[in-house]
Amino acid sequence: MLKAEIYITLKKTISDPQGLTIKHALESLGYKGLQEVRIGKLVTIRLNTGDKKEAKKQVDEMCQKLLANPIIENYSFKIEEVK
Repeated sequence: MLKAEIYITLKKTISDPQGLTIKHALESLGYKGLQEVRIGKLVTIRLNTGDKKEAKKQVDEMCQKLLANPIIENYSFKIEEVK
């Protein structure tokens, strides 16, 4: 069995209102010197296969077709064995 961890973030050219809100909140709590805060998503999927090559292909297709919006988001993923 394999597990995919998919990280989805807004592209750098897209403003991140959630990140800005959290940055301001952290600064109001006394955390100074924050240059930027950006928010993303983590999606974890367990795959019933042991074939990493096929798993990478499937996860990439999932990201392109549904999980990420390629116009405004970037994604990356890692696949590892689950014991």
